[in-house]
Amino acid sequence: MDEEKQLSKKIIGKMVVTKSAKKFGEVGDVVFEARSGELIHIVLHNPTSSAEKMELERDKSGNILIPFSAVIAVGDMVVISEEDII
Repeated sequence: MDEEKQLSKKIIGKMVVTKSAKKFGEVGDVVFEARSGELIHIVLHNPTSSAEKMELERDKSGNILIPFSAVIAVGDMVVISEEDII
């Protein structure tokens, strides 16, 4: 669980891109299951028009949510699989 907490701190502010290099915005926050600590969603900050055009799940405040299961790599950027978010 500690590892996931550290990961969530490390990814805040990173650019979110798809495998095909489409920029989606930045990681604004993460949503996780309180009991298990499992990461559930990435909350997008400053979403790009590419992200806005897709009909993605949103939170109560209207922020776009990316399922954490779509994340395929975390480095200088967070890479997501576009097929896994549709």
